[in-house]
Amino acid sequence: MTAGLTASTARADNLFAALFEGRSIAAQAEGARLGREYPTSTRTLVEDPTGAQPGTITVDTPNRHLYLSLPDGRAIRYGVGVGRQGFAWTGRTHIGRKEAWPDWTPPAAMLKRRPDLPRHMEGGENNPLGARAMYLYSGDRDTMFRIHGSNEPWTIGHAVSSGCIRMLNDDVADLFDRVPVGATVVVL
Repeated sequence: MTAGLTASTARADNLFAALFEGRSIAAQAEGARLGREYPTSTRTLVEDPTGAQPGTITVDTPNRHLYLSLPDGRAIRYGVGVGRQGFAWTGRTHIGRKEAWPDWTPPAAMLKRRPDLPRHMEGGENNPLGARAMYLYSGDRDTMFRIHGSNEPWTIGHAVSSGCIRMLNDDVADLFDRVPVGATVVVL
């Protein structure tokens, strides 16, 4: 990080810069409806601060960034939404499976907290998992945590989820295409 630049300033600069880059028609329409615009991508090529092996995904929870380490000492940095207080977690997992436009079935604990939620939702634009989901596993066990898209772009950069890592749909589609099942995920 540049000297004198705080994590929150860097995050804001990255997000605001993205506001003026190419936006999808859907994002433009949603922004117009709400009286504001949201970026469709926070993707930035940076020097890799993680020191991780190429192909590793590192989630920097405090700074709300996800890094995909590249072979040349650089990384692709994406803005993310992370678990809110009481739902944040750390650890080492791997991608156990990947789905485009995934269906969503809220876990029982979430339904207990939020009985207003649907019991199941088909994949699509209104689905909270967004355009892509990468299912995080510990060994052969699904952790129930995901790296996924979002139909709520304003949540990126915030601690708002029940533990999943949220990304803008364009960003999660980019990451999805770059990483295989089995890729290591480190959440700090």
